[in-house]
Amino acid sequence: MHARVLAALRRTAFLLERELASTHRVKAFRAAATTVTRTPADELARRVADGSLEQLPGVGRTTAALVVDVAAGRRPAYLVDLEERQEPLVDPADEGAAGGAALRAALRGDLHLHSDWSDGGSPVEDMAVTAVEIGHEYAALTDHSPRLKVARGLSPARLRRQLALLEELAAPLAPFRLLSGIECDVLADGSLDQEPELLDALDVVVASVHSDLRMERRAMTRRMVRAVRDPRTDVLGHCTGRYVQPREGVGKARPESEFDAEEVFAACAEAGVAVEVNARPERLDPPLRLLRLAVEAGCLFSVDTDAHAPGQLDWQERGCARAARCGVPPERVVNTWPVEDLLAWTADHAHRPG
Repeated sequence: MHARVLAALRRTAFLLERELASTHRVKAFRAAATTVTRTPADELARRVADGSLEQLPGVGRTTAALVVDVAAGRRPAYLVDLEERQEPLVDPADEGAAGGAALRAALRGDLHLHSDWSDGGSPVEDMAVTAVEIGHEYAALTDHSPRLKVARGLSPARLRRQLALLEELAAPLAPFRLLSGIECDVLADGSLDQEPELLDALDVVVASVHSDLRMERRAMTRRMVRAVRDPRTDVLGHCTGRYVQPREGVGKARPESEFDAEEVFAACAEAGVAVEVNARPERLDPPLRLLRLAVEAGCLFSVDTDAHAPGQLDWQERGCARAARCGVPPERVVNTWPVEDLLAWTADHAHRPG
């Protein structure tokens, strides 16, 4: 029973995260799953029998009802309703649907995800285990850099502690590879927000603009080009910074930053830096017209979820459909490559598979 209860709680949390449900609802099921993990099987069975589940920390009325249903051999009504209302991430009629499905099948990993070390909602281990469950061979943990204080960006000392944690997790997760990484803030002058020697030690560096998004066009172009030309940058993250719909905690959509896309993408192509196809529903960045420009410029790409919770790792299908719609060649998508080729590319930006 223990394993079945835990699986049902985790599946419920995953689906809530996938549909961007409120953090409060998701945490209720994640907290209950943690409690179940720590509760001996005989005690769990006793509490189901005597109706005292809600006395356990992190277990409320809804989560207790789910546990009771599973213990009785029933499919939990809450989970059934959640499964039935899940909508496809991509409309089957979308012109990129078929190509996107093929690209998603070719993906081996995700190069942009967050944990509760910065502004994600789950521990590193939960993010990694879910990545394994959805079929990834690798994923890069890319929590934020120090300047982004609102997102609890990692100071150099905290990043070093995280790197030690990744070393501890390597053997238990094998053969899956949890790559070290960062989403590094691009500062106003185009420099990267972390100690250079620490960036050199990481497997993957995603460079993203998070501040001064209304900067004048020429200044923003210079800023982005300098970041792209930094040899430590591997991926240019969500390049326009837009929100096409409000996100949690933000009351309105946000327009694109203004910059010379042809110049920035030419710099990406020259430097061997990948342009991110960000699959978050509120970002969907770059816009299709810019994604087509990046294809014409000869850029590499990385289709990423920018996941802040385990269920959001399922969003890649949406990004793949957008990539396919714009004619992104699958062989230019770096996270279709085996991990050895990926790491050879992040080391010198010149390596290509085969």
